[in-house]
Amino acid sequence: MKIAISSDHGGNNLRKEIIQQLEELGLSYEDFGPKNDDSVDYPDFAMPVAEGVTSGKFDRGILICGTGIGMSIAANKVKGIRCALVHDVFSAKATRCHNDSNVLAMGERVIGPGLAREIVATWLAQDFEGGRHERRIEKITALEK
Repeated sequence: MKIAISSDHGGNNLRKEIIQQLEELGLSYEDFGPKNDDSVDYPDFAMPVAEGVTSGKFDRGILICGTGIGMSIAANKVKGIRCALVHDVFSAKATRCHNDSNVLAMGERVIGPGLAREIVATWLAQDFEGGRHERRIEKITALEK
């Protein structure tokens, strides 16, 4: 599995923590920054991840900002992205199993690194269940312009 990851300045520390986790798990990833703590605009860092996932270059993406809200809104503007803002383990599992989310968004100012690691581990380990959920994903896809 190949992961695209990015943050804005508000998610820099948590992004570094999650990169360490990806390395520990032996997963391939590309870090889209930012390179320092200077203020940046989150859409500029959400787009390379979202576009990388929809192009097939990456299997999944992880986005982090202060709350995760801005990143998730920006990523969901890209056709084919199902970005879920998650701050608990149950939702991490549900969004993969039921919604086939391909991008995970989290907020560094909302959760700590321990919980974030649990969320990422859970989200990465789950497969889409298909079945009755498939027709719902098809309906979401049909809404995209």
